[in-house]
Amino acid sequence: MTRKHEPQTLTSAQFPRVRMRRLRRTPALRRMVRETTLAPDDFIYPLFVTHGRGVKREIPSMPGQYQWSLDMLAAEIEEVAALGIPAVILFGIPASKDPIGTENFAPDGIVQQAIRLIKDVAPELVVVTDVCMCEYTDHGHCGIVHQHGDTFEIANDETLNILQRVVVSHAEAGADIVAPSGMMDGMVGAIREALDSHGFHNVAVLSYAVKYASAFYGPFRDAAESPPQFGDRKTHQMDPANVREALREAALDVAEGADMLMVKPALPYLDVIRAVREAFDLPLAAYNVSGEYSMVKAAAANGWIDERSVVLELLTGIKRAGADLILTYFAKDAARWLQEA
Repeated sequence: MTRKHEPQTLTSAQFPRVRMRRLRRTPALRRMVRETTLAPDDFIYPLFVTHGRGVKREIPSMPGQYQWSLDMLAAEIEEVAALGIPAVILFGIPASKDPIGTENFAPDGIVQQAIRLIKDVAPELVVVTDVCMCEYTDHGHCGIVHQHGDTFEIANDETLNILQRVVVSHAEAGADIVAPSGMMDGMVGAIREALDSHGFHNVAVLSYAVKYASAFYGPFRDAAESPPQFGDRKTHQMDPANVREALREAALDVAEGADMLMVKPALPYLDVIRAVREAFDLPLAAYNVSGEYSMVKAAAANGWIDERSVVLELLTGIKRAGADLILTYFAKDAARWLQEA
């Protein structure tokens, strides 16, 4: 018996009886035998929310993506819901920053306000919140920073206490899923404990379990206004060369109570998505990150590629690698193109 994914041995003697092109002859035949399909249900759409009124500020390095004030957000949410996209993930730009990111866990923080607005406009929409500190701290790092002369340290365990306060405030505002992205050790267990102890047993945890220290995040840091003011994030995000470490990270998060896992970025790490998919049964998300988005946009703007065809091909590739869900800035366009097909 041939094992799954192991091709049968074909010999030249089977031609012309065997012709692979028979099933590629028409669009209907190709649809019938298609192994991987895309749908709007596969997408989670990232949104950047900010204070102020009348703000719809385009991000220069991410054409077509914006920072939204709350009074401008409702129409965007209605459009996302109408396209059949089931979920959004929120990133907040605070009014002010400080060493511990106080607005991150404030009841009237920008993300907390946005959650409540979205639930008023589209109650059925799943609201995911990114949980990290880098957008809120004046140093731009993902945790509490201790300086030691010319060096610094991200204080892992002190940071967990802040993340617990953040997820409880998001849950109180109505978040359906919290997504810790800071790559702190023990973050999933700490967050699960905080949610459960405050009665939020039904709020799920989507862990950025496998997040690499990637050069593809540059445009996002413009969008979220979160570049580190010194140093880098290589002490907590993963070395791009490692895949066995990815499986250890994912296993720890599963043991700590993660409901879903994520690999970030997506395109340079399709092998990692496949490895995590084969090792774990939890729903798996992949983040088609800002650098991946901006490269396609730049090439399309120069007339070098057909944006629609390239986007649908790359999203199909991410799903074929094993992702159940894709966080992507292309979500609205892709949903529209899929409806037209």
